[in-house]
Amino acid sequence: MKTVILLTVSNVFMTFAWYGHLRYKDSALWKVILVSWLIAFAEYCFQVPANRIGHYQFSAAQLKIIQEVITLIVFAVFSLFYLKEDLKWNYLASFAMMAGAVFFMFRD
Repeated sequence: MKTVILLTVSNVFMTFAWYGHLRYKDSALWKVILVSWLIAFAEYCFQVPANRIGHYQFSAAQLKIIQEVITLIVFAVFSLFYLKEDLKWNYLASFAMMAGAVFFMFRD
C-alpha cells in the first residue's frame, strides 16, 4: 500500500511537471522548463523510494504496470479538472485494456 501511495503522489507531481504548463502557453519556454524540472525533482523524491520499497514485494515489471495504471488515472483526473478536457469513450476503452494488462501481469 505504501508503494501505491508513493507512486500516486509521484505521478501527481509528474503530471504537473509534464502537462501543467499547457495552461500557461504565453510563458517563456525557458521558465516553463525550469519550473517543470523543479517539479520533476519532487516527483523523483517519491518515485525512487516507491520503486525501492515496492521491489521487495513486486517484480520490476509489476511495478511498471502499477505505475502506468496510476499514471492513467491521475492524468484522466488532471485533464478533466485542470485542463478542462473531455473524457471520451475511447479513453475509457483504453483504460479498460490497461486493466486487462494488470490482470495478466499479476497472474501466475
